[in-house]
Amino acid sequence: MATTADAHVPVELAPVHGRQRIESLDVLRGIAILGIFYMNIPFMGTNLSAWMPDPRRLSWEPADQATWAAIRIFWDGTQRGLFEFLFGAGVLVFTAKAMKPDDPVAVADLFYRRNLWLILFGLVDIFVVLWIGDILLVYGLSALFLFPFRKLPPRALLAMGLLFALASAIGWPGGGGMVGYGERVDMLREASRIEAREQAGGTLTEQESETIKEFRKKRDSIDLSKPIPKERQEKIAAERKAFNGTPLDMAQYNWGVWNKVFGAGSGTFFGVLEAVCAMFIGMALFKWGVIQGARSARFYLVMAICAYAVGCGLRALGLHEIFRFTLEPKIGWITEEFARLCVTLGHVGLFNLLLLTRPGRLLLAPFKAVGRMAFTVYITTSTVMIWFVFAPWGLGWWERFGWFHLMVLATAFNLLMLVLANLWLRYFVSGPLEWVWRSLSYWKRQPFLRRKGQPLAPLASGGDGEAVLPA
Repeated sequence: MATTADAHVPVELAPVHGRQRIESLDVLRGIAILGIFYMNIPFMGTNLSAWMPDPRRLSWEPADQATWAAIRIFWDGTQRGLFEFLFGAGVLVFTAKAMKPDDPVAVADLFYRRNLWLILFGLVDIFVVLWIGDILLVYGLSALFLFPFRKLPPRALLAMGLLFALASAIGWPGGGGMVGYGERVDMLREASRIEAREQAGGTLTEQESETIKEFRKKRDSIDLSKPIPKERQEKIAAERKAFNGTPLDMAQYNWGVWNKVFGAGSGTFFGVLEAVCAMFIGMALFKWGVIQGARSARFYLVMAICAYAVGCGLRALGLHEIFRFTLEPKIGWITEEFARLCVTLGHVGLFNLLLLTRPGRLLLAPFKAVGRMAFTVYITTSTVMIWFVFAPWGLGWWERFGWFHLMVLATAFNLLMLVLANLWLRYFVSGPLEWVWRSLSYWKRQPFLRRKGQPLAPLASGGDGEAVLPA
């Protein structure tokens, strides 16, 4: 059952409210914005230099192992995936009036102006809030590429959406995928040959000596009985000094890390490439009526079971390989992006299936408010955690918690945001940052206070043209 993008869009170019919104998009966005915090909090509250090479170096009690494993299989990367799907779907809703031969230029103007503002907000999040894991910049840049593809048929969009997963499976030199798998096989084979020659009393060449030195360095890095190398100890100390110093110390450290990974590095390029492809899939799902809850309960049940079986199965296999903590090459390097997309699709099926039942609608209803002010929740979470919870001039909880306790803290804060979002929308039309963004995008001050007697936006089958931010 296909659903066209323009079936739910109001006549005028204006923010969408009330019965014009799509329930499932709000709910999915609310779940995703809270869910992604579980992924982000370790990067906000711990010493990354200490555990990034090996998660066991943060904490590895049974509760930590179970927590890390569950998130790795069912949650990691999929909330970002939901955002990307939703962003793609939102593009079609937002540009629905530009789907006909006499495309109004105003739609394109508004679309690009809106996403240029999003890019600016992303830069503020990075350089003022100091959240180096920001995705607003990446999504704003990604959106600039989507507009010309809005009229493509869903099969073409799906095919383009799978290109990044295919590229990831193939890999590249020094990366993962099949190329990385082959490189690791070659490295192990060469190291084995050199060690055998060394044990036989042979003289190693300069190149062989360097090769075996690097191999043993890698091998020692996953051996917890070995001391942490001096180079990494220096990085750990530098990060600890920055996050226990002044705001300027922390800012300079984070700016340097962001520039190394995303600025001068390739992080932004690959982030945009991944996001654009996943957004294409979201556009295809919307045109097929999948993401907005227009299919049958049976459809969503079958989709969830199949997607979870493939995605979680591949991730469980990858987790088994990781838990061996060896240098052996891993199949997960090849399958990870396909697995991430499958698990994300499983979430789409599961939550839409729940929304087709009365108990499910009651259970998920509170997430609508969070989804309708996702931008505010996203920035608030980063600001509160970085500047008040983990900062030395705040609660000073940085480097205090392991995997399990970080998830407990994230759950407590998510519950707080869930309550506050629902209370806020009783008195205001939108979140404060959504209001700023909309007013800037339309060059006109938007309504903010909820009129007396004005009901909360009820559940309906309408289009969500404004709250498409996958924050």
